[in-house]
Order: sequence, then C-alpha cells, then structure tokens
Amino acid sequence: MGHNSPVSELSAAFVRLHARLAPVAFVPEVRLHQADEPIGLWELTEGEFRSAQPPPFWAFAWAGGQGLARYVTDHPELVDGRRVLDLASGSGLVAIAAARAGAAAVRAVEVDERAVAAVALNAEANGVRVDAELADILDSDAGDAEVVLAGDVFYSEAMARRMLRFLLRAARAGARVLVGDPGRAFLPRERFHELAAYDVPVSEALESVRVKHTTVWELDPNPPGARR
Repeated sequence: MGHNSPVSELSAAFVRLHARLAPVAFVPEVRLHQADEPIGLWELTEGEFRSAQPPPFWAFAWAGGQGLARYVTDHPELVDGRRVLDLASGSGLVAIAAARAGAAAVRAVEVDERAVAAVALNAEANGVRVDAELADILDSDAGDAEVVLAGDVFYSEAMARRMLRFLLRAARAGARVLVGDPGRAFLPRERFHELAAYDVPVSEALESVRVKHTTVWELDPNPPGARR
C-alpha cells in the first residue's frame, strides 16, 4: 500500500484536531470523531476554497445515517457475509455498522478527502475494516456489491437524480438497496417501500430541531406503475 500521501495525512490531522471521538446518539455501539460546534467548523472547512470544498458532512452523525446504521445493527442478517457499498459515506457510520454486523467486505465511497480520512480513522477506532475510497462513482455501477447503503443522499434535486439512477442500476443488477432518509424533499418515495422508522436525536444547530423522524427505505427496482 505504501505510505499515506501528505494530503491524506493532513486531512487525518484536521479530523483529529476538529472532532472528538464520542458515541453516536442513536447508535452508541459506534464511536465517531464528531464536531461539537458545526458553524465554526463549516466556516473553517470552506476557508479559501469556498466554492470547491465540500461542507464537513463527515463531522456529524446525520439522521438518515443514524437510522440506517441502527437498522443494520439490529438486523445483521442483512449484511452478514455479504459485500457492502456505503455511498456518500460521510463519517463512515453506516459502513462501520455494516462491518460490525459481519459484512464480508465494506467499501465506503466519498468525494471529500477529509471524509475519506474520517472514515479510515473512525473504522480504526471501532476495530473494523472499511475500505475508504475517494471517488465519484454515480455515473458508474456498484461493482460486486450485494448490499448498497446510502444515508441522507436526497438533499438536493441534482444529487437525487444521479443517486436514483445509480441505485436503480445496482438494484436491477441484484443488490439490495437501502436508504436512510429523514424526510428530505427530493426522495422519490414511490420507488421505495418502508422497512423501519425511528425518531433520531440530531444537532439542533444543524437541523433546527432536536429529533428527526427518519425512515429506512428499500428500493423497488421495478415498482408497479413506475416508468421503466
């Protein structure tokens, strides 16, 4: 594998400096590097790269990811012995939950280098193996994944369109596709059926509420009445 690049070492140092290891509110079995105060960190990560640098999604346990990680933790048979892909992994919470539940291999994909560093640090802190990867794979496919997991990915119209196309390709190739979503506007609900629902504690500074009702959905590759 060779040594980490100077850039990835810088990213790991940034994560350690600005986030502290603590149990996740709704999935206390998992500990993550989490930021106490979102606003200062948000400004810090934007810095001089205001247009290009993604917001620090990796520094918080978002409601969709918490709900999905709770479901995976409580239903290990979903991932046990299977190859898992966690899309837009953020902190790696869902990927780590899958690894803890017995997945044969877990691949966590992110477009933010600091998120990739956070996933690697968080996996190590939880004593599990997760392959963290810096890539945008939404125009590609899910590879050999048998289960595809995605928390909180329907937050914008453009992202939702790309994400749905990717997830449909994965489902039609035979993968089970689960999404955790706290009622974001762009989730195409007619494509999914509900598996579970939770009231998840969240950061009031991020979400303007303390609890978000969060649903775990499974994608139907060809639901009745949907356009092929």
